[in-house]
Amino acid sequence: MFPIDAQRNEFPALAIRDGGRRRIYLDNPAGTQVPRSVADAVVRCLLETNANLGGFFATTLAAQRIVEAAHEAAADFLGASSSEEIIIGANMTTLTYHMSRTVGRHWTAGDEIIVTRMDHEGNVSPWLQLAEDRGLTVRFLPFDQQSWQVEENALSALLSERTKLVALNYASNLTGSINRVKELTARAKAAGAMVYVDAVQFAPHGLVDVQALGCDFLACSAYKFFGPHMGILWGRRALIDTLVPYKCRCSSNDLPERFELGTPQIELMAGLSAAIAYFQELGERFGATGSRREKIAAAFEASIAYEAGLARRLIDGLSAVPGLTIHGITDPRRIDERVPTVSFTVDGVAPDEIARGLADGNIFVWSGHNYAWEIVHQLGIAADKGVVRIGIAHYNTAEEIEETIGAVMRVVSMLRQRHS
Repeated sequence: MFPIDAQRNEFPALAIRDGGRRRIYLDNPAGTQVPRSVADAVVRCLLETNANLGGFFATTLAAQRIVEAAHEAAADFLGASSSEEIIIGANMTTLTYHMSRTVGRHWTAGDEIIVTRMDHEGNVSPWLQLAEDRGLTVRFLPFDQQSWQVEENALSALLSERTKLVALNYASNLTGSINRVKELTARAKAAGAMVYVDAVQFAPHGLVDVQALGCDFLACSAYKFFGPHMGILWGRRALIDTLVPYKCRCSSNDLPERFELGTPQIELMAGLSAAIAYFQELGERFGATGSRREKIAAAFEASIAYEAGLARRLIDGLSAVPGLTIHGITDPRRIDERVPTVSFTVDGVAPDEIARGLADGNIFVWSGHNYAWEIVHQLGIAADKGVVRIGIAHYNTAEEIEETIGAVMRVVSMLRQRHS
């Protein structure tokens, strides 16, 4: 059984009350709450080891150890072969913009890039703007609206000898669908293309194994998996070692420093290590021994099963609301093909009105397109309206899901009466 009470006790924010009302955090796809250990690590760094890198005195040496530990922890979290493959920066979007310019600096007119209609704009716009700058051809890869996934044959139909890179997402931040990244990557690599994977929405809900996936780059965000606001980019060593980044002339040429521009976010790196340690400790609760990676894997095995049960209940409950359409996988037999992010629209009711009504009951959800710009356009959803998005994390409870289902029903009914 998942130790939900023990895990919730790790998160101080879950105990906050507003006017005596508890908070129900279902805004998790945009950013999760953090364990106390993460906040403590950030504060400790700022108070005890606050210095820049490169000196000989105690605080700078301690700060360097924090930076190295964060890269090592992230390498274990993603299954990297070395901490030198881990690039840490402000966020996934910034890292992707930087890396897109680096990998594409020598591409020429007629070269091709493939982006999906399923991804967050953070893995679309950087490539579109690179294509505009370099005269490249962009091919859009739609997702299948029956399977809610990007299909391998659809990708193969777009690949050519001119394809330089395929930008994929692991899981959708709107539909929740998980793509078969390993199989898609194999198709792209067989055609000679690089593969850049956005794993921001998958990383909080499943074990990432960059070696098994076979991709060249994979990006995620620590603040989506209980850490601080920062991004992580893994790059295959054999490839990134050949790249010449945009950087200051006098800055280091070592890996990964050559890709990490300016002074690092040292205190946030301390928080990153603590967030990954949280998964390690959760794995230990389930009796996992061995390496940090093995303990992280055990944590995900447990949390995946727990989240799946909550997601099934949420989907079943929302499906009973008249006029409500869930945009994503609803078949309970395919629950393992989605993360617990559920988006919906209701006939005749604006998503922001529903989100506002839920907020009045201290239930935190998002509305709008949520930067899933291509998805809403493919589905024919008005971008200025978007969807209501409910995202589960493994600190949510069955009681919270039941309360949320009931609140959606009440809010929708009230809004329909108001508009009638």
